[in-house]
Amino acid sequence: MALWWPLLVLAAAYALCRILLFLIPPTVPSIDVDASDVHVPIGLKKNTSWYCLVYYGYLTIPPRKGKRAQTDKVQCYEPATMKYLGYFPALTPDEVKEHVAQARKAQKIWAKSSFKQRRQFLRILLKYILEHQDLICEISSRDTGKTMVDASLGEIMTTCEKITWLLDEGEKWLKPEYRSCGRSMLHKKAKVEFYPLGVIGAIVSWNYPFHNVFNPMLAAIFSGNAAVIKVSEHASWSGCFYFRIIQAALAAVGAPDNLVHIITGFAETGQALVSSVDKIIFVGSPGVGRMIMNRASDTLIPVTLELGGKDAFIVCEDVDLPSVVQVAVRAALQSSGQNCAGAERFYVHKDIYSTFVSQVVKIIKSISVGPPLSGRYDMGAICMIEHSEKLQNLVNDAVDKGAEIAGRGSFGHLGEDAVDQFFPPTVLVNVNHTMKIMQEEAFGPILPIMKFNSDEEVVKLANDSKYGLGCAVFSGNQKRAIKIASQLHCGVAAINDFASSYMCQSLPFGGVKDSGFGRFAGVEGLRACCLVKAVVEDRWWPYVKTMIPKPIQYPVSENGFEFQELLVETLYGLSVWDRLRSLVNLLKMISEQNNSPANTRKKSR
Repeated sequence: MALWWPLLVLAAAYALCRILLFLIPPTVPSIDVDASDVHVPIGLKKNTSWYCLVYYGYLTIPPRKGKRAQTDKVQCYEPATMKYLGYFPALTPDEVKEHVAQARKAQKIWAKSSFKQRRQFLRILLKYILEHQDLICEISSRDTGKTMVDASLGEIMTTCEKITWLLDEGEKWLKPEYRSCGRSMLHKKAKVEFYPLGVIGAIVSWNYPFHNVFNPMLAAIFSGNAAVIKVSEHASWSGCFYFRIIQAALAAVGAPDNLVHIITGFAETGQALVSSVDKIIFVGSPGVGRMIMNRASDTLIPVTLELGGKDAFIVCEDVDLPSVVQVAVRAALQSSGQNCAGAERFYVHKDIYSTFVSQVVKIIKSISVGPPLSGRYDMGAICMIEHSEKLQNLVNDAVDKGAEIAGRGSFGHLGEDAVDQFFPPTVLVNVNHTMKIMQEEAFGPILPIMKFNSDEEVVKLANDSKYGLGCAVFSGNQKRAIKIASQLHCGVAAINDFASSYMCQSLPFGGVKDSGFGRFAGVEGLRACCLVKAVVEDRWWPYVKTMIPKPIQYPVSENGFEFQELLVETLYGLSVWDRLRSLVNLLKMISEQNNSPANTRKKSR
């Protein structure tokens, strides 16, 4: 007993020290990021560190119609007001290659950085984000039309969650991982090592301009890579400002210049990026994803494709209806109708269908749509020009085929030039799978609600889609919900919740079918930025070394194959007795060969 007391005291002292260290906040320097020009009235502002020439201001320009007039400039507007934000250059292939070359040079230095330095980079970013949530959300709102609340949910929380997961677990998952060595290699140690790939390229969509930049950048930089990110032509203004935050944080930890690049442009710019980097991550449409794959095949680089979805939202009859209705509306209108893994198909059990619809319609009718920064609105603008026309065409197609509009939201005070940029949240009932709204990704605030009769039927309906990104299943019986979700062909599932899996950043994110392949986020996404190397080494070096058994040494002996047969049976026989019997025969063969006359003569010489 006396022996245990010192051990208990040491354990308690260790635990106390860990608690005290946990309570002591780390020293994290602040960074200064110039944001004065995003509030400045019209004026010319040149920032060479962006490689961009930008006009910031509030010049109102009529809504754009038709094809792009210029291909050498990316014009930026506030979708909620159509105020002009400025322009950025559409980089040529040669300019893209120069950016990648600079990043590659910086990566060779950064690859040698410590995890301590990388964690400090993350802490500096986290501190800045926490202290400047309003600025980050305001810029996202101005560039994409979403509300401040939607920006906080989709931009701030997701990014902070990723940073904290990397701080807590990132190093653990990038350290060598020891694996079992198998029966034939008991004298060896087997492990997997993770090395940076080099330059990670990303082509990201517009719906979450802050998180879509930070998401691939964080994984790339923490795993020792460089990153070159092409932001969407619909969200270039915000992406280039967010780049300043990254630059300042990298400088604060002494990272090499040019480790991260933000580039702007159109298809030609993206194609050049794919041809220049060591891995490409793409978030966008299936059509463009196929072109990315085709271009990546030229250099045979790994590709991760997240190509959107048509997520099913399933509601069984035994749910707590009021709470589920609120989640359903939030899921459909996520990010001002600019869904990313948003619910686009709603299947509700026939016994509660009418009640569910009436409660959804009640909420939808209370929603006010308007410029998100000019008043208290529940939903903002549609980011892409003329996308509201596409949404209305989907509604018209459904109505023409028998659907009914059960309710719509209302418009707030809109300027004349901004009307085309808004679309009211719309509830459709009596829908079926012949309608485009149940098959095509809408990327808009439309709730098509279809009834189902049984669990078997709803599984069949949910799987009747070319997409396979995510799903949400609600039931008062959790086992029932889990069983339904397990039968759905998709990459992400939430039980009695929606999109909660993405907030668990230890989990991978991605889909199947036309939703793409590969995963970002989680352990899988982090390691996907790495060269994964299998390594085998001697367990008891130098005392036990690899030697080729005599029967199969060159020249191979007459009984070489017999030796191999016995060796296989010794290692993999179905029973212990089979393996022991083969081992005895194997040892006997080796002994006989060692004592053969030819071998004896060799020894005497």
